[in-house]
Amino acid sequence: MTFDRVMMVDWSGGNDRGPRPTRDAIWIGETGRAPVYCRNRQTAEDLLSKRITDALAAGARLMVGFDFPFGYPVGMAQAICGGGVLDLWDWLEARIEDTPRANNRFDLAGGINLSLGTPGPFWGNGLKRDVPGLARTKAGYANPFDDRRVCETRSRGTFTVWQLAGAGSVGSQVLMGLPVLARLRQRFPVSVWPFEPVDAPVVFTELWPGLIEPVVRKTAGIRDAVQVDLLAHGIGRLNPDRLEAMLAVDVPDARTEEGWILGLGFEEELQDICR
Repeated sequence: MTFDRVMMVDWSGGNDRGPRPTRDAIWIGETGRAPVYCRNRQTAEDLLSKRITDALAAGARLMVGFDFPFGYPVGMAQAICGGGVLDLWDWLEARIEDTPRANNRFDLAGGINLSLGTPGPFWGNGLKRDVPGLARTKAGYANPFDDRRVCETRSRGTFTVWQLAGAGSVGSQVLMGLPVLARLRQRFPVSVWPFEPVDAPVVFTELWPGLIEPVVRKTAGIRDAVQVDLLAHGIGRLNPDRLEAMLAVDVPDARTEEGWILGLGFEEELQDICR
């Protein structure tokens, strides 16, 4: 399994972060390049489109990793859109409204809860106003699905996809990231791992920088920029057989619906190659 270029993306579910590079924003790392700061998702989507276009024009195979879950626990996709995980991507893309200053992620999550008739699965209203169907805390919470995906039960420090606000929460990144991936997938020849065979010129993978946390802690710089830089160059240096081993996931639910974290179970090897 070989790739000519590797890109890694540290995503954000928040609003525009301004012109000055900062933490908790979107950063894109790529083999052979310095990390790039993107102040909002629109800027990031434009840059990703340009980099993918450039790679395809050069005849290069490209892996792009994103630091948010590609799927939800079993049953979510079918319950919401009546289809599979990639159908859910398109469903979200058709309903998420996103500008640099505002988006409707909390309202959409509340609407999903109401449609299921339960005080869940989403929680964590981060707005000043109340959102119908979306609680601020887990008080009185009920989830019709599993709280975590299989991969999250095997990786310490990960957060549940259902939490939308609060320190470390990843739920908003998922809701605001999957629509972007859906559009890129519609525009370009993309395989989405682990749901599809990785035989397209462009392959999207899920990553979690926490797998290389010991290395990140010892490296100076803005944390998000350091993470994507280390991962892009480290994975770019992997021997093809080792990368193939990391892509070989033998968990049925992961392959069909939930997704998986690239490098999970290979933490020491990944840390060594990222130093």
